[in-house]
Amino acid sequence: MTRVFRLPLRIAAVLAAAALALASPWASAYTDKPVKMIVPAPPGGTIDVLARIVSDQLSRDIGQAVIVENRPGAGGAIAVKYLLSQPADGQTLMMTASNVLTEVPHVLKGGFDPLKDVKPVALMARSSMLFIASPQFPAKDAREAIAYVKAHPGQVAYASYSAGTASQYAGAILNKAAGLDMQHVPFPGSAPALAQVMGGQVPLMFDGAVTSKPLIVAGKVRLLAVAAPARLPEFPGVPTLAELGYPAVSFSNWTGVIASSRMPAALAEKIHAVLQKIAANPAVRANVSSAGFEPMNERTLSQASGDLREEFDRNAGIVRNYDIKLD
Repeated sequence: MTRVFRLPLRIAAVLAAAALALASPWASAYTDKPVKMIVPAPPGGTIDVLARIVSDQLSRDIGQAVIVENRPGAGGAIAVKYLLSQPADGQTLMMTASNVLTEVPHVLKGGFDPLKDVKPVALMARSSMLFIASPQFPAKDAREAIAYVKAHPGQVAYASYSAGTASQYAGAILNKAAGLDMQHVPFPGSAPALAQVMGGQVPLMFDGAVTSKPLIVAGKVRLLAVAAPARLPEFPGVPTLAELGYPAVSFSNWTGVIASSRMPAALAEKIHAVLQKIAANPAVRANVSSAGFEPMNERTLSQASGDLREEFDRNAGIVRNYDIKLD
């Protein structure tokens, strides 16, 4: 005769609840409340594009609303200081490009220490820097553009998406390396700068690939050269500035999620795990690539912090060597 063992009702209920939790699509959720994803730039810019891709998937994965909140201004300092004003409980995170932490603080004091007050919890993607021109500009490529600027000292301007960013650094380095006198015109984000470039009011710009690629394809701006380590697969015939003799004009920023350094290490690890699952999601990677980003492989929290410091130190050297100042 087979003996049937029955669990006490209380234990059976606990086990059943545990099984349901494991089966839930939100089993890995680190919070049961809505999350705010702060963006230090206007809607439609490079950072905003990735923030919305990641936030949509994060909302599905944790079963909570994830609200993208744009807080542009002061080179990203407004957004960072807002992040730091909130509890470090994971309900408020920030999607940012690394330039906000590693470039701008060298020329614009934002009231925070990027190496002490914040910490990266997930590096999600990279974006290459491109040298572009308005369609009306009388140069078909970078060599012709450099020759034209050299022949018209002080008469040609280049736009940037903010003072103190690689968008400005690249122009300053090219000025010195090629013996040019381009005038810098900063804007509060890519979108307003690109509007001026498309209209021909400011003929040149160094911009991120995410915001420039659609305009290049549409013929609204002209790609002169790639200001990054490698040529773009979509434009294999366009050289890098390194190939043209200007190796220092090379920038490739990461974009990722940061939090207050006050966040407990255990919570940071949980959020890191959730975001890395999103970064590895094939559909997300496809969306990230189609938006013009290069998806990144996982970097641990320790590696991400090391990347932040390395980039910060590199840009400190650029500011010193090229005497870059806030215009």
